[in-house]
Amino acid sequence: MAAPVVSRTVRRVLRSSIRSCNSGAPVTQPRPGDPSQSAAEELSRRRQFLREHPVPFSAFLTDSFGRQHSYLRISLTEKCNLRCQYCMPEEGVPLTPKVDLLTTEEILMLARLFVKEGVDKIRLTGGEPLIRPDVVDIVAQLHRLEGLRTIGVTTNGINLARLLPQLQKAGLNAINISLDTLVPAKFEFIVRRKGFHKVMEGIHKAIELGYSPVKVNCVVMRGLNEDELLDFVALTEGLPLDVRFIEYMPFDGNKWNFKKMVSYKEMLDTLRQRWPELEKLPEEESSTAKSFKVPGFRGHVSFITSMSEHFCGTCNRLRITADGNLKVCLFGNAEVSLRDHLRAGASEEELLSIIGAAVGRKKRQHAGMFSISQMKNRPMILIELFLMLQDSPPAIPSISSKESLGVQGLRHRVSFSNQVATLWAGCQVPQTPPLAQRWPGSGSLQRHYCSHPDSDSNPKCLSPVSQAPASRSGPLPTSDQLTHVDTEGRAAMVDVGGKPTTERVAVASAVVLLGPVAFKLVQENQLKKGDALVVAQLAGIQAAKVTSQLIPLCHHVALSHVQLRLELDSTRHAVVIQASCRAQGPTGVEMEALTSAAVAALTLYDMCKAVSRDIVLEEIKLISKTGGQTGDFHRT
Repeated sequence: MAAPVVSRTVRRVLRSSIRSCNSGAPVTQPRPGDPSQSAAEELSRRRQFLREHPVPFSAFLTDSFGRQHSYLRISLTEKCNLRCQYCMPEEGVPLTPKVDLLTTEEILMLARLFVKEGVDKIRLTGGEPLIRPDVVDIVAQLHRLEGLRTIGVTTNGINLARLLPQLQKAGLNAINISLDTLVPAKFEFIVRRKGFHKVMEGIHKAIELGYSPVKVNCVVMRGLNEDELLDFVALTEGLPLDVRFIEYMPFDGNKWNFKKMVSYKEMLDTLRQRWPELEKLPEEESSTAKSFKVPGFRGHVSFITSMSEHFCGTCNRLRITADGNLKVCLFGNAEVSLRDHLRAGASEEELLSIIGAAVGRKKRQHAGMFSISQMKNRPMILIELFLMLQDSPPAIPSISSKESLGVQGLRHRVSFSNQVATLWAGCQVPQTPPLAQRWPGSGSLQRHYCSHPDSDSNPKCLSPVSQAPASRSGPLPTSDQLTHVDTEGRAAMVDVGGKPTTERVAVASAVVLLGPVAFKLVQENQLKKGDALVVAQLAGIQAAKVTSQLIPLCHHVALSHVQLRLELDSTRHAVVIQASCRAQGPTGVEMEALTSAAVAALTLYDMCKAVSRDIVLEEIKLISKTGGQTGDFHRT
């Protein structure tokens, strides 16, 4: 760790407290004879020295692929005065209690720590950051941080015209304004509020105050605003704008689907048909945008290709959410609570170790548009509260003791917070009780996966696992004979042709006792074969679909839904599997659910057998089934 120490020491010696802006807001140059001229010359000499003698970048902010994270986005609030369709559900989202949000002091403390380690750009986001009462003071405090070159804000523009003069004076030197349409009526439809003219006023105020370029973010959605691409480009003819067309991205609550997304190449083709002379601009290092310019226009356009052509290889961004979670990838669900560590009294060195461990686990790239669309993540409004899981309460990092400051225990998706679980209980969403409720004492850090959760799952089919005897409701079977054996004892398939077609749902479970060594590797996702939970999840889903090919006398069932959950139980060093299957038909799906759970368990054994063969598969059983003549079954 010598390099980071040298890095910080050299920065303290060489950096001046005099600030400048990198681009955007105009800079007043010192006049000859001005007392500030000597200070400016001294700053120039110091910068020249830094260019000739570069210091090592912080190891804590460098991931395992060599990416140096010098750009930090800090969410100041979860609240917003708009309800953009691609960002959050119409009804809004459950908000974190104020006591659990970062205070101004905590925001500045974390900002100082990151800047000391090499972050030179901070962007303030939300929610809507400009509705935070002390936003001007926060910008002013950030402006005093030695080494921070750029302070930006991403805003919906509603309050921008009123606040921008104060923000510029405080030190704000970069602005991104969200605007998805140039049609006022369509604006109200997209954001579910009025305010189009206030946004336009904010854009013109930014230009008036000398910001150049003023970045305008436009999320392009098929059937909604892709017909306005040319109109947005036309704005750049006379205005110093960087219009940034953003591919529609999947987040919880925005009902993402592939058909809504307009790809970068399709947008570019549309522009080239109108302006064939459109020219590509050089890309800056770590840029997320592909920029183009119509010759002779004052401004230019850019494309943010998060979905069709990711830019993960040069990503230099980290995010801190309003409730204090560090998020190393926008599309990942891995988070760690810096707030909890701060409030537990963690030292600067401990915080850096925690940050370094999280950055070190950052993956080479995100999973791709189709996988991301199935992945559970925060709604966009809360990135920049908790994971909006549609079938279980949200999971957020929590700290119970000083020992938990160790980086070994940090995993994505951790133990449930009582406060958040209580908050979630107020939402009308079917939910599965957390593991801590199923097995007393299992309050340790957890990692879990759930395949394709859907909000209309029957909560009865996701009842807690317990050792209580089974119970039945409805009529009992009228025969004590085996149905798959004929009168002569030979195997025979049951004729279901005369049975009524009804909805059939079944839930089964299995437990895999891994032992402490294999469990730790699975928990930390360190198996050489790969992510055991993901592989087991996929195997279980596939097995449910081919059950009739594995079990000779099972009928083929056209499943309408398969859901597989895998959760870690640290008290038993076990993985708990729960499989749910649904279909419309004349026969039940309990065999599909049992096969799914069993094959997922076998897959976990296969993934871990090189580490330990002392692995036990147990408790493969039916939890519940509904539909059919024999009545419903629920293990209570």
